[in-house]
Amino acid sequence: MLKTKSVHSPIETGDGLRILATRFRGRGLPADRYDVWMANLGPSERLLKTVQAGEITWREFSRRFRAELFAPAATDAGNATIKNHGQKFTLRLVARLAEKENVTLLCHCADDAKECHRFLLQKLIERECGAKT
Repeated sequence: MLKTKSVHSPIETGDGLRILATRFRGRGLPADRYDVWMANLGPSERLLKTVQAGEITWREFSRRFRAELFAPAATDAGNATIKNHGQKFTLRLVARLAEKENVTLLCHCADDAKECHRFLLQKLIERECGAKT
């Protein structure tokens, strides 16, 4: 099962594998608040700052975030046979883990936040990779 919550919310045994899916770990955040930090699943610094400053809408942020996740890396030019398709493989890994055990995507936003990339990430993993919630 794939779930989401704030990294600051109480830790529960039903959380399963707790993945901090943010570009920044957070100053003073104890490492026992999460099991693994996957900075590559958070929005880029520039995109995060742009939406936080109100320079783009949530809809535009969603579009750009999805594009970032699937953007090929600059190293593709040096790989003739194996191409990097962004975070596609990491997303599949999270989906497969969620089929076998609980996985909770964590962010610094509050649990009751309406607009948080962790919700977009959850939907993307469910839609693109077939994970169940």
